[in-house]
Amino acid sequence: MSIKVGVFVDSENVRRNGGYHLRYDVLRRFAERGDRSLVRLNTYMAFDKELAEKDSEYARKSYAHQQIARQLGWKVNIRDTRRIINDEGQTTIENNSNLSIAVDALLQAEHLDEILLVTGDGDFLPLVNAIQNRGRRVGLLGFDHVSTQLQHQADAFHSGFLTPNLIPIAYEPKNAWGRTGSCVRGICTKWFVEKGYGFLSFLDRIDDNSWITNTRVKESPWTSAFCHINEISSDVNDEDLIHGDTVLEFYIQESPQDADGLVAQNVRLVQA
Repeated sequence: MSIKVGVFVDSENVRRNGGYHLRYDVLRRFAERGDRSLVRLNTYMAFDKELAEKDSEYARKSYAHQQIARQLGWKVNIRDTRRIINDEGQTTIENNSNLSIAVDALLQAEHLDEILLVTGDGDFLPLVNAIQNRGRRVGLLGFDHVSTQLQHQADAFHSGFLTPNLIPIAYEPKNAWGRTGSCVRGICTKWFVEKGYGFLSFLDRIDDNSWITNTRVKESPWTSAFCHINEISSDVNDEDLIHGDTVLEFYIQESPQDADGLVAQNVRLVQA
């Protein structure tokens, strides 16, 4: 029996925190991995009417972005922004996407087995609790500045940076993620400070077995690459490598010593 899934994307939070070029087609494939069946695909987008009247380019890009998501089967929920001026004369821009997401998720959860929440906003912690108390699982996918409490409360957390092709490599428009010579994002799984080398791992495919991190296990979607300290950028320090959660961006090439192995080159910091 398939798992009925509903997806809820807080697009404004995603846009501000590293997911600006989120690919909705890839997100859809991620959500339906394994034996999952998509029931609801919801994204909530902010739209500034006042700005659109003044800036035709903003209006054009906003409408185009909305249309792309619709063509990929997403229900696009538009939330108009509001400008609020405080006592000091400072203007802040707000929208009510959080409330809309919470209401829709609670109502639709009655017909779902699993919710995938795409955000990093800790304000959704009560929503996650409420859905779990109804017997549903909640997965969380985020990029930068994801609430630690929200990560811990969710049944599973997925880094959007590590999900293959979810965010394009800006300087590699024709990148073939996972193939020799391609650029990928991954984490350091083992680093020997005194020896000056270690191993980086990356997901080579979208798979429901990402919890199997041992790259020697056939079912694991993780692939390992040897890395020498000379390939590490100056903005990456030993603490980043030892930490294990720091997201790195690097190229993979065939190993000159190991016929079946890979080496990581030009390793840069993505998320500290």
